[in-house]
Amino acid sequence: MFQTLHLMFEAQYTELGTAVDVIAERIRALGFPAPGTYSEFSRLSSIQESAGVPKAEEMIRLLVEGQEAVVRTARSIFPKVDEANDEPTADLLTQRMQVHEKTAWMLRSLLQE
Repeated sequence: MFQTLHLMFEAQYTELGTAVDVIAERIRALGFPAPGTYSEFSRLSSIQESAGVPKAEEMIRLLVEGQEAVVRTARSIFPKVDEANDEPTADLLTQRMQVHEKTAWMLRSLLQE
């Protein structure tokens, strides 16, 4: 599964790198400083870092959990975004949820085989 997972993980990594930039730009547009260090990202994250190098199936399971955590976080923010009438942020959240739900679905399909 190495080649398949390598390509899939690389695609996710690239997509997430672009997403971080878009999210940071939105934070700046709202007038706040965007986090920019690993310690800030870690402090703000609901996803715990794993120690060691898990086996392939465990990596996939952890990625599914991470994708689902991002979707839960995005859904939890919607009431505040609606209250603020912040349509651009609502649109960004919707786009991120679609990406993470699709990615979780694709990863789950690997676990069902």
